[in-house]
Amino acid sequence: MYSEPDPDIAERMRGMHATAAAVLDATPIGSREAWGWRGRTLSRPVATASGEGWLRLVSAPADKAGGKLWEGPQEAERLMPPAVPRPHLRGRHTWTNGEHGYLAELYDRVTVPTITAHEPTLRKAPDLDDTWWDALSTALDAIVTVPSERVAVRQEYLDRAMPQYLGMEIDTKAPAWTTAHGDLHWANLTGPTLTILDWEGWGIAPAGYDAALLYSYSLLVPTTAAEARRRLGHILDTAAGRFAELVVITELLQTTTRGDNLDLEKPLRRRLSEITSAQPAVRGAGAE
Repeated sequence: MYSEPDPDIAERMRGMHATAAAVLDATPIGSREAWGWRGRTLSRPVATASGEGWLRLVSAPADKAGGKLWEGPQEAERLMPPAVPRPHLRGRHTWTNGEHGYLAELYDRVTVPTITAHEPTLRKAPDLDDTWWDALSTALDAIVTVPSERVAVRQEYLDRAMPQYLGMEIDTKAPAWTTAHGDLHWANLTGPTLTILDWEGWGIAPAGYDAALLYSYSLLVPTTAAEARRRLGHILDTAAGRFAELVVITELLQTTTRGDNLDLEKPLRRRLSEITSAQPAVRGAGAE
């Protein structure tokens, strides 16, 4: 999704990816590389005895290698129902080398492209039919039924960040909490056939969080934003859904202070104004 990192990071990650391929009996094929943010991940298509796969390597400082993000895909493989389309996890391997820890995950290869190639934000309208939108709605409804002790969004964050980045006093108590994918943006969705990728950070979040995140990342393409709102209205057009939008707006406005998502700031603030003009939507447990 991101560009190739600095040469020293790229060289280290390519070397460790080769190590992972050897351990998992996989052979990289072709020259395609998919980089994560600042070279944190490197993924490549591979050949295996059971068919083509996708080998994803994750890197973290050795003292931070493990925990929720490390275990997310494995837990998703164990707990997510068939109504949630995602690549099957075939195998995994973890190790430490010097200052870095590594997680290698071997997945079934998904040949359908992601809707955006390099970033979460949508910049042109995708050609998605009723089947795709119905599959997404079904998947989101299925995800919320999965019991989990994993946490994607913390109440402590809402208490601290919402007043700061929304610029107002606000009831930060979510009307409800449900299980969420936690990173449902356009670079983690494939089309024209739906597959949901990247299950690192799934867990409990304010109800409606996934739909709110996808909608917010659609705001630069009003036709798709309107379509998302129409298709996911049963989630978004509720008190919980509006609160989830405020949570997502908080998070994305915070990223603008670091120089990210700058072109989303104006539409996010416009949407914030629309939501907060209806006072019940601002109060955490307001009526429908």
